[in-house]
Amino acid sequence: MRKFNAILSMAVLALFLFHVIAGSFQLFGASAGGSVIMKADAFLMLGAVVLHAVIGIKLTVDTLAAMKKSGKGYLRENKLFWIRRISGFAIMLFIASHVIIFLGSGDGAFRLNLFDVPQLVSSLLLVLSVLVHVVTNIRPLMLALGARSIGEFITDAAFILSLLLLVSGAAFVVYFIRWSV
Repeated sequence: MRKFNAILSMAVLALFLFHVIAGSFQLFGASAGGSVIMKADAFLMLGAVVLHAVIGIKLTVDTLAAMKKSGKGYLRENKLFWIRRISGFAIMLFIASHVIIFLGSGDGAFRLNLFDVPQLVSSLLLVLSVLVHVVTNIRPLMLALGARSIGEFITDAAFILSLLLLVSGAAFVVYFIRWSV
C-alpha cells in the first residue's frame, strides 16, 4: 500500500504542478479561463488526492493503534510524522475552500465570482500547506520509490516547487488586485 501511495503521490504532484502553472497563467490574465484540459486535470487531481488522503488516514489510524498498543506515543520523536499528517489535513480543508470559491456560479461552470480577502487568505494558506506537506514528505517519497542518492535531488525539487508556489501565490495576489480595482 505504501508503494502504491508513493506512486499516487507522484501522480498528484505532476497533476498539481500542471494545475499551478496553467492556473497561474489564468489568474495573471495571460490565458483564458474555462479550459477543458484544466477542468479534467482538476477533477483527476481531486480524485487522486481523495484516494491519497484515504490511504493516509488508514496509515495514520494504524499508527495510532500501534501507539496505543505499545503505550508509548513518542510525540517529541515523531514531530515530523505529525507535521506531515497535520499539513495533509490542512490541505484537505483548503482544497474544499478552493473548490467552493470556483463553484459559486451556480451554472456548473468553474469560475471565480468573488475573490475577496477571505478567498485570498484561504488560497495563500493552501499554497503554504502544500509547500510544508511536499517539503516534509519528499525524502520518504523518494526513498519509497527506490532513489539511492537523493540529497541534491530533494534540494532541487524543493527549490523548483518553492518557485512555482511563489508564482502561484503571486498569481492569487495579482488576481485579487485585479478583482478589487
